[in-house]
Amino acid sequence: MTSYDLKRILAEELARVVPGDAGKRRTRFDYVLPGFGERIHPSGRKSYVLQRTMGGKQRLITIGDAAILTERIAKDVARRLILRIELGQNAAYERQRAKKTPTYDSFLRHYWEVAAPTWKPSTLEIHDIYRRTHLEHAFTGKFIDEICHADAVRWHATLTRSAGPGAANRAMEILKAMFGKAEAWGYLPEHSNPFRGVKRNKGRKIERFLSQSELVRLGDALARYRAVKPNEVAVISLLALTGCRRGEILNLTWGEVQGRKLKLTDTKTGPRVVWLGQEARAVIDRLQRRRSHERVFQFDVLPVSAIEWFWRMLRVEAGIEDVRLHDLRHNYASLGVRSSETLPMIGNLLGHKNYSTTARYAHLDDKTLQDTAALLGDRIEQLFNEIQ
Repeated sequence: MTSYDLKRILAEELARVVPGDAGKRRTRFDYVLPGFGERIHPSGRKSYVLQRTMGGKQRLITIGDAAILTERIAKDVARRLILRIELGQNAAYERQRAKKTPTYDSFLRHYWEVAAPTWKPSTLEIHDIYRRTHLEHAFTGKFIDEICHADAVRWHATLTRSAGPGAANRAMEILKAMFGKAEAWGYLPEHSNPFRGVKRNKGRKIERFLSQSELVRLGDALARYRAVKPNEVAVISLLALTGCRRGEILNLTWGEVQGRKLKLTDTKTGPRVVWLGQEARAVIDRLQRRRSHERVFQFDVLPVSAIEWFWRMLRVEAGIEDVRLHDLRHNYASLGVRSSETLPMIGNLLGHKNYSTTARYAHLDDKTLQDTAALLGDRIEQLFNEIQ
């Protein structure tokens, strides 16, 4: 092509822009990618567009500002839009949905901002851990209405394998509540919660109770560490002597210690009173008292980590490696049953809200029932002998 040809083509292009067209938008379409073009606005601003037929109508989709996007990136976006349209998806609907329906990531942040202030401090602490470890990257990049029941089932199964059945159940309950709020707030249609109906992992029904000799070994091990680990020893001792949950003792403040009782304000089932026996009260009396709002037990590291590390070491020394920290609570209940305390009384001591929770210990009283049955049998046999 000669310079003369180039000048002629340029002259023809300039000739197309007559004075009356100066205030109008113009679109230059690409010859290689059909429908893709560059729109030139009267102000001189340029943007990339895609023109396609959808639903029998010509539609013009704006891809983005040419000052921000390169032509190569804009064409990549256009190709993806063309593919969606050919597969039957409405690109205009997708853009409209993006404005109304939040992504999983943004809704997780919004839900946390709204719901977190209503949670108890202990609940918030646990939920924050689950958010960081299991929730933040669960469905990244998806709109919340794109997450279906099958996605929820696959996610729960994957988390079960990587984090364990208990952690997967707890994380799923958080998301189930979150998507329930998405329905209530109008982001999702009713009855669309993808986590509704996901089968929970079965809990391990571990009933491990300490024998008399094991309790003696545990007591001896605690005594050896009383001077060097006073806080850790005191916490384990109180768990064994009161049947309290770990969090109830670790979060205990001096204001909640009132004579022979602990008046707990933040527990799993709400405020409750824990009565202290002589031995439990002696454990607290050995500690240095602080101001009422301060915690009874203060550690240089996270309290949960300090106690878990100490317990793992302690149970090896005591020869009870298979005993979990929470088993001390079960053991406290079993001692009550073996002492002929009623189940409602044990439920009150443990802070159970429902009788069914305490009923799991009913079988521990089988020995008492067997002894009673034997006595009744002997008495009936004696009566028969007297009749004869």
